[in-house]
Amino acid sequence: MLPGKALTTAMGILPHTNLQEAQKLALSLDIPFWPQLPRFRFKEDMYAQFAEHFPGIKVDEEKQSLHFSHERFAEELDEYLEASVIPDHFALSEESSAAFSGFLEQDLSAYKMVHGQTVGPISFGLKICDEERKPMIYNDFVREILYDFLGHKISWQYHQLKKVHPNPFVWLDEPGLEMIFNSLSAYTSEVAQVEYRAFLSKLPGPKGIHLCGNPDWAFLLNADIDILSVDAFSWGHIFVRYIDEVKEFLRRGKIISWGIIPTLTSELNSETAESLTARLHELWKFLNQHGLDDDLIFDRAWLAPSRCCLINGDGTISIDQAFALLKTISCNIQNI
Repeated sequence: MLPGKALTTAMGILPHTNLQEAQKLALSLDIPFWPQLPRFRFKEDMYAQFAEHFPGIKVDEEKQSLHFSHERFAEELDEYLEASVIPDHFALSEESSAAFSGFLEQDLSAYKMVHGQTVGPISFGLKICDEERKPMIYNDFVREILYDFLGHKISWQYHQLKKVHPNPFVWLDEPGLEMIFNSLSAYTSEVAQVEYRAFLSKLPGPKGIHLCGNPDWAFLLNADIDILSVDAFSWGHIFVRYIDEVKEFLRRGKIISWGIIPTLTSELNSETAESLTARLHELWKFLNQHGLDDDLIFDRAWLAPSRCCLINGDGTISIDQAFALLKTISCNIQNI
């Protein structure tokens, strides 16, 4: 069973441009991660980072954009299919991740777990558009390759982490999951749920999903995942109302990572460790009132920032402040 009890972790994306400072911050948590640094260079943007070697995608560093071409996809598909049997074809290159290889060289033996991350297939497929500005996920065959491609990327990353730590996992960054279940999406909820479950079933190690929106929580809580990272600061009041699903999720030994610390400067400046702890306890109190005891909630809980944030005007100051609050709140809750 995965360790709980208010261990601290966070999403991989950081606003740093200094690699050593980013790595130090990531290693300061109970469950560390290798940092993604899109402000360091565009290829570290989570979409660009995992687009490397996907057939049909062009990464334009100068314009900081990604485009999908059906013509280029057809030209590159056979080469991709031949290379897909070679695990290292799906490696994170030094050009797309400044931090990954350095993370693997750290002494990680003192940590209970470590994690990597990748953009999720739904977010990836919705973000990158073709010549007609249609998300590439709407093409059935392209979507099949997309799921296959990211499955290989995750597997390669997981096995690299496994070489240096006995308990790694790779979680999916999936902001697009909020969109896929609404009426505006041409990729229907019914099809998405079937395909997503099939995709998850093939992934190695503990399976985790992070998103900072308000998706179909019932689907995620019933999906084959072990870790669900929730923006509890913004959406916790809605999330806890899925009481039956939350109960069953926790009773199966799964982990909820409660993203209770805001990372946006304007929100962060109006909060304290005491106010955020009280906010979290209010969410847990609601679960108490509906039959979940504190011991189980705490035993299956991690704590995290609510989301990654690249829009603050103060560089890394707010993120550093959020991580400091995170560790304080975790310590307070563990000592109650």
